[in-house]
Amino acid sequence: MSIAVAVRRLARRYLINDANSPLAALWTEIIEDPEGLATRYSLVWDQQGETEIAYFKDVRTEFNKTHRADHLLFLLARCCKAAVRYNQKGEFNQAADPRRRGMLPSTMRRNLLATSGLLKGKARVLSMDYTQVCRAAKAKDVIYMDPPYQGVCKERDSRYSSALAYNRFVDSLFEMKARNLSYIVSYDGRTGDKTYGDPLPDNLELTLIELQAGRSSQATLLGRNDITYESLYLSAPLMERIEMKPIVTAVQQLLIQ
Repeated sequence: MSIAVAVRRLARRYLINDANSPLAALWTEIIEDPEGLATRYSLVWDQQGETEIAYFKDVRTEFNKTHRADHLLFLLARCCKAAVRYNQKGEFNQAADPRRRGMLPSTMRRNLLATSGLLKGKARVLSMDYTQVCRAAKAKDVIYMDPPYQGVCKERDSRYSSALAYNRFVDSLFEMKARNLSYIVSYDGRTGDKTYGDPLPDNLELTLIELQAGRSSQATLLGRNDITYESLYLSAPLMERIEMKPIVTAVQQLLIQ
């Protein structure tokens, strides 16, 4: 999201926060030392050789001990379906995708340099509790939150390095509402007639936009054509800033095809 906003020059400053501290550290290196990171990634990538699956496992084991940024970048580029998984110990445990070797070092270097060019000198990266970050926000800021989806992970899910308690999250949204903060939340959704998780409370006065995410892979396996929709919630102050009609009594549902 920060990259998309930076490309469009919609903000002057960025604060990126993630509970996954190795990921936050990777973002710091992407922004501050893209050349060095690109060189280290190239060295890791080049050593795959003909035993690439076994090598991937070795890098994964080493990353879980050291949390090196170049190792994480390689794992993200090489893991199966680009889908991150963690075990109960909080260790990265996704397998390698046997169909590909990960992004070419030359392409990765271009992407890292381009990203750094957009954010260097403008972005700060943290790994803090989200409530602390939100409490430091000002009315002029726009906050984008992409928490673990309640409907599929409850309090714990192997795709995420940390869980999110629904009630505590809702309480923080009410606190942000009381302070008239502008925020966006990507949270839960539905597939066909099945809704995942409890909706956010109506008295938060949020606008709900349903984003069509395409055909459900699970439904496809079962021979159905169910379409998945992800929920995007916009706060009332943000709606006013973008000159859309604020919602007062209930959540308005908009459908983007």
